[in-house]
Amino acid sequence: MKETTFKKVQKRYPFLLILFVFVFGVTGYKIIEDFSFFDSLYMTVITLSTVGFREVKQLSDGGKIFTIILIFTSLGVFAYAISSLTGSFIEGQLNKLLRGYIKKSDMKKMKDHVVICGYGRNGLQAANELLAHQTICVVIDSNKEEIESLQENENLIFIVGDATDDEVLIKAGIEKARALITTLPLDTDNVFVVLSARELNPSLSIISRASNESSEKKLHMAGVNNVVMPEKVGGAYMAKLVARPDVVEFLGHLSIQSVDPTNLDEIFCDNMPEAFCDQTIDKIEIRKKCGVNIIGIKTSDGQFVLNPPPDTVVQPNTKLFVLGTPEQISKLRDIMRDTNH
Repeated sequence: MKETTFKKVQKRYPFLLILFVFVFGVTGYKIIEDFSFFDSLYMTVITLSTVGFREVKQLSDGGKIFTIILIFTSLGVFAYAISSLTGSFIEGQLNKLLRGYIKKSDMKKMKDHVVICGYGRNGLQAANELLAHQTICVVIDSNKEEIESLQENENLIFIVGDATDDEVLIKAGIEKARALITTLPLDTDNVFVVLSARELNPSLSIISRASNESSEKKLHMAGVNNVVMPEKVGGAYMAKLVARPDVVEFLGHLSIQSVDPTNLDEIFCDNMPEAFCDQTIDKIEIRKKCGVNIIGIKTSDGQFVLNPPPDTVVQPNTKLFVLGTPEQISKLRDIMRDTNH
C-alpha cells in the first residue's frame, strides 16, 4: 500500500524543525544583539555546530542566555531528527524484509495464480488488467531496480531472475499456476519459457508474445495456447479506426473490468439451478431477472454461438458471455449459484 499523506508529512518534521531552529537563532541574535543578518546566521551556525569559533562581538547577558537556550533546543531537535530519520530507514528495510518473507511463505501455499515473464510494456499492461480482477500475479524479470521500485501491491509478487531457467519458474509456483503470460522481447526466449512451463505443468494455460509469424508457429509447436503479436494487433486496430471508427469507439465503451459502468463478462454454468437446466434462454428470462444480455455462448464441446436466438438451450457446463453493469452481472452470478431457485 502507498504511504498516506500523513506519513509523508510526518517524514518532513525533522527538516522543518531544523529549519525552525535556524530561523529562531537568526531572529534571536538580530533582536537581542542587533547583529546583521549575516552575523546572526554566522552565530547561529557556530552555536548549533558547537565548533567554538570566536563570537562576532562580546555577547550581552541576554545574548548569553539566548545562546544557552538555542544550544539546548538544537540538541533536542537534532537528536529527534537523527532518531526519526534512522527509524524511518530501519522501518523501511524491515518492511521490505518482512514483505519478502510473507510473500515467500504465501507462495508455498499459492495456487491458481498467473505467472508473467517480463515486466516491459506488455507485461505491465497484462499485470494491470489482472490486478483489476483481484488476480494474484507473480512477475519474473531480470531487472532488479525495476522490480524493487514496484513491490507495493499485495496481489503482485516479484521475482528477480531469468524466466528461461526452470528453477526460477518453479520458484514462481509454475506447477500450481493457472496461467502463464510470457512477454519477453526475444521470441527464442519465449519459446524456451513455453517449453519449460509446459513440461512442468501440462494443464497450464499459456499465452505468449511473438514478433513474427514463423515464431508463432514454433510457439504453437512448443505448447502455447494463444499467441499475441502486438504489432499485428496494433496495425489491425489502426485500420479499423479508419474503416469502422464508430464501431471501435462503441467497443471502447465495453470493459472486462468491474470498475467500469458496462462490462463484458463470462459466467460458467457448472452448478446451475435445476430450474435452469436444459431450458431455453427465453424461458430462463435472465434479462428480466437481472437485466443482463446474453451475447454469446460457449458450449461444453467448445463451440461458440454468437448472438444466440431465444430458443437456444442452456446446458450445464456451458459458458455464457453477458453484457451488463457490475451489479447486474453480480446478481446473475448469485442466481446461477442459487440451488434453491
